[in-house]
Formats: sequence, C-alpha cells, structure tokens
Amino acid sequence: MSTSSLLRVDVLINGGGPVGALLAAVLGRAGIRVAVVEAAPPEILGRPGSDARAIAIAYTARKVIAASGAWEGMKDEAGEILEIRVTDGGSPLFLHYDHQDIGDDPLGWIVPNPAIRRELLAALTRSPNVSLLAPARLGRLERTPHRVEAELEDGRVIHAALAVAADGRGSALRQQAGIKVTRRDYHESGIVCIMAHEKPHHGIAHERFLPAGPFAILPLAGNRSGIVWTESNGVAAAICAQDDEAFRAELAAKVGGFLGEIQVEGARFHHPLTLQFAEAMIDHRLALIGDAAHGMHPIAGQGMNMGIRDVAALAEVIADALRLGLDPGGPDVLERYQRWRRFDTMLMLGLTDGLDRLFSNDVELLKHVRRLGLAGVHQLGHTKRFFMRHAMGLVGDLPRLMQGKTL
Repeated sequence: MSTSSLLRVDVLINGGGPVGALLAAVLGRAGIRVAVVEAAPPEILGRPGSDARAIAIAYTARKVIAASGAWEGMKDEAGEILEIRVTDGGSPLFLHYDHQDIGDDPLGWIVPNPAIRRELLAALTRSPNVSLLAPARLGRLERTPHRVEAELEDGRVIHAALAVAADGRGSALRQQAGIKVTRRDYHESGIVCIMAHEKPHHGIAHERFLPAGPFAILPLAGNRSGIVWTESNGVAAAICAQDDEAFRAELAAKVGGFLGEIQVEGARFHHPLTLQFAEAMIDHRLALIGDAAHGMHPIAGQGMNMGIRDVAALAEVIADALRLGLDPGGPDVLERYQRWRRFDTMLMLGLTDGLDRLFSNDVELLKHVRRLGLAGVHQLGHTKRFFMRHAMGLVGDLPRLMQGKTL
C-alpha cells in the first residue's frame, strides 16, 4: 500500500445523510479530521424533488445545525412553528401550544429535507478538515485494539481512532459489530408530500389524531406546508397510486377548507413505519448515531431531533477527549456518550410508541380518556409549559452545541 492512498483521520463516518453529515461538519469546524464515506453521488444529495419530507427541527437542534455552518443557507426555506394545535378526531377538546407562553422564540422550524441535505453537503465541502468520499463504499473495516482500519471498494485506505455508524436503520457497521436490534412493525405507512395553499398558515402546526394514525400539517416558508399522513400499508399505497387530481382531491378533503385551495408540489411518497432500537449504542471503537441507533414513529416529529442530540453529545465527548490528549475511540469516552444518550432515547421511543398505541384506534373508552387528557394538559399551565420546553429540546442535560456554545 502506498502512503499516497492512505488517509489518516480522527473519525471515520459511514453515511453522509443529514445526521452523519452534521456530525462531520461540526467536528470539522472544531479542527477535528473526519472522513465521510457515502454511497450516493454528491450531485444527487439534496436534489429538489428527490424527497418530499418536511423535517421538524426543534429550537435547540437548530443551534447544532447553525454550529455546522449550514443554517444560513436553509433558513429561507424554513417555516417557523409558532403554535401547535393537537386534536383527536372530531372532538371539540384540544391541546394548544403557543410560543408566546414561554418566550419570543419559535417552538421550532419545519425544513424541507432536500434543503437540509444540500446545505450540509455544502458545509462539508467548505471544511478543510473533512474528506467527503462519495460515491464510495466500505469494502472492509477492522477495529483493532489501537485504531480503525478501513478499505474502500476502490482500494483507498483510511485509518481512524473511531468509526461512527450513520448508515441508517439497516446499518452495516451495526450488523458487523453484532449489536442486536429490537423492532416493532406498525403495519402503517407515512404518506409525505409538500402542499401549496391559498391562505397563510400563520406558523401553526396541526396534529390530528385519527383512527388510522396521525395526520400532520407542518408550516413551511410562504403558503406551503409539509404533510405527514398515516394510513395502513395497503391504503397508503393505494392513495399514492392515484392520479394527481384524485390524490389532490383526497388530500384536500383530509385537510379541510381552512387553508383555501390546495395544490400538491412535486411527488408524493410513502414510507413504512417501524420502531427499532439497538441494544447498545457503542462497541469497540464504534459509535451509533441517528437511525443506526434508533428509529421511531413520526407521531411527535422527533426522529431527526434525536439524531441531532446524538450528534451534539458524541461531538462533545470526542472534542473533550482530543483536547485532553485522550483517545477519542477509547472505552471511557464511548461509555460517556452511551450513558448520556441512552435514557433520553429510550424515553422518547417509549413516548412515541405509547402515543401511537393510545391514539391510533377507535376504542370508545380510550377516546374519552385521551380527549380529557388533551384538554387537561391544555388547562394546566405548568404542565403544558414543561411539554413545550421538552418539545423545544430544553429539558435534560444539554450538550454545549445545543446551548449555542462552541465545542
């Protein structure tokens, strides 16, 4: 092997999706050398029309994206979440969050996923400390006592102190490490699309709990909203298979008339919904982040935010270790990351799963209980403010990046 084909870095990240790219960008800005291995060609990452998802970004999660240098480029496409209205079927009882109840800042933002991917890719290419290897695939990865040794399918070799699995729910690195995964199939799919509408949304996000599953209208910039529409797998596939006008008409009936006339922008997609979590978030010289570590129901819009919390915590333990002259892939460093993230992750997985079980049914007794619960939380100011702070990411032991501080 010639020395010219060997790349030496501190951290090797397998996966250049939003979570992996975000970790690389914040580490690179802190002067930490990173290699990102991504199978997709850079020119299709963030391409408009390739993804119809609108992503909820919590108040503190935005600070992590800002620390990567990517927020400025995507903020004009982001819609502020100023209020959240939660209803259950046709019940007059509801839960209403208003950002003014706890301050002047938005509760969060809704951002098109292609914009997130595009701007994070741009942040990586700007960083002299990040090597983006795309398109590329790992051919071999060996975690030795003292380092990680990886060889790409094209023959390039990478040496690092730590490997990070950011390669999604089917993570190859997680499987290679033998980390077991617990899964639950909801037998539901989430239909996603972008909707333009005649009337303004006023920054209000709507979450409607229906027997088939939640239906969310999420405010984007301008008179546009993202849709997350849950149905059983067969029904979702049939809805998406309709012609454009039939799909638009069915969506309009679901939305109601409060936004005026609507049009669907671009394609619609449907994704199967599952819960899964890895039984460990670390192994020898390996850390799992994002969907490689956990995947949850979109009922609370927290999937991406949990991945961003992983990024903030892992980036901090890596930076602290290097600052002290310690091995960033050492067991003590990785144990700190796992302790920091494990409880929060399991709590959110349990919460989203419990909400789906409670609301995605038409059982009469449960309907009364949950509607009274929504109304009760709405009336209890302290409890409601706590839930609002939790949704904003302000509860718990926050990493420095989520506080707006530097690594």
